[in-house]
Amino acid sequence: MIRIGLTGWGDHASLYPDQTKPEEKLGVYASHFPVVEVDTAFYAIQPVKHYEKWLNQTPDEFSFVIKAFQQLTGHDRETRTIQEAKDIIKAYEESIQPVVESGRVQSLLFQFPPWFDVRKEHIQKLRLIKEWLEPYPLALEFRNQTWFNEKYREQTLKFMKDYQWIHTICDEPQAGDGSVPLVEAVTHPAQSLVRFHGRNLHGWNKNGRKDWRKVRFLYRYNEQELLEWVQRVKRLQNEAEKITLLFNNNSGGDAADNAKQLQSLLNIEYKNLNPRQMDLFQF
Repeated sequence: MIRIGLTGWGDHASLYPDQTKPEEKLGVYASHFPVVEVDTAFYAIQPVKHYEKWLNQTPDEFSFVIKAFQQLTGHDRETRTIQEAKDIIKAYEESIQPVVESGRVQSLLFQFPPWFDVRKEHIQKLRLIKEWLEPYPLALEFRNQTWFNEKYREQTLKFMKDYQWIHTICDEPQAGDGSVPLVEAVTHPAQSLVRFHGRNLHGWNKNGRKDWRKVRFLYRYNEQELLEWVQRVKRLQNEAEKITLLFNNNSGGDAADNAKQLQSLLNIEYKNLNPRQMDLFQF
């Protein structure tokens, strides 16, 4: 099973008819794709009622990749006790229960910051998170290349296999320590996750720009680049039961088009989506 989707549903203008209200967008999005990444969960632990609403707006077979709250991944650089970390885990876990109970969690995505490098305390943190959230499918994404350098790559992959972390394969620029190489490896037999960040090498790092975050993901994949992924997906299918492909290259509005293009190249037609609102002039 291959699921293709986008990171978030709010910014993809090409998907939505004119005058679509923000609260209607997920329902429209779910007429195009069978999975979405809940990126808002990174910025704040979402109220239970939000997840209940999102479940009601999407069909029964629609699934969610829910990002971990930034305090769990250390993006805020705060030092916390074990008990404080457990309390945050508990609040996060309670918030996502409607999706868990519906069986529609694709994975919980732990994306760590660029300064999260290979060291004992970071490895121990990964062990604890996996222990505390043992019942859930956890996906792991690094933003520091030390995990995959020649010295540690095989140990990193073995660690993920041993602890049942889903390796998040990243397509992104090779821009120094704060980026990771494309490591085509499956560490969990149930599923594999791929995130497409674009290949904007010059925009990946801050370089003094105020609009850095917008520029970072400004990239449109060409057909040849996506055809390379057709072959990779076929290889991944030999090792994982399910594959989720998420496009994050939306600074220029390219994610939705690239996702549709890859879907076409893979010859995938999704069923059980929300009904699509038809243009009155289409016959």
